[in-house]
Amino acid sequence: MTDAAPTRTRRSDATRAAILRAARERFAADGYDRATIRAIAADARIDPSMVMRYYGSKEGLFAAAAEFDLRLPELADAPPEQLGELLVRHFVDRWETDGTMAALLRTAATNHAAAERMRGIFADQLTTAVARVVPEPTQAHRRAGLVASQMLGLALTRYVLRLPPVVDADPAELVAWIAPTVQRYLRGAPDA
Repeated sequence: MTDAAPTRTRRSDATRAAILRAARERFAADGYDRATIRAIAADARIDPSMVMRYYGSKEGLFAAAAEFDLRLPELADAPPEQLGELLVRHFVDRWETDGTMAALLRTAATNHAAAERMRGIFADQLTTAVARVVPEPTQAHRRAGLVASQMLGLALTRYVLRLPPVVDADPAELVAWIAPTVQRYLRGAPDA
């Protein structure tokens, strides 16, 4: 009997991983509203009841699939005058190479659970990183929110709406344009 439990656990872990992989791909391709539990289960090659057993609902599955680590660089190790450039370059690189955040952003525009997940990702991860480098830590939430507005606005126009002037720009050009604004958000004094 003791051999059965580890085998069951391994199968359970493999099933969960297959479901999450299929869900991430399906949500990225179809968005939240069009992705179905049935299609995700088919992609994972399991019965739809297994998806519900592990995640309870489509929203529960989306929340689990949308776990996302921004993998922010350690800002405290960077020269203060280069923080904006470092952060913008990091975000552009992430958006360019990982479709998960674009799928989450696309879904967040119309789905409350996805919007909440996006807020959580940025509040937890970005605010923590920003708090380490701002002149006044009590301003970390405001400054991180302003940085997020730039990064999410860029992502929306480049990867979701596909606005031609923004899509046509080289990533290095985007960094050059946006980094000074983000630098001001991180280190500058607000104008009165």
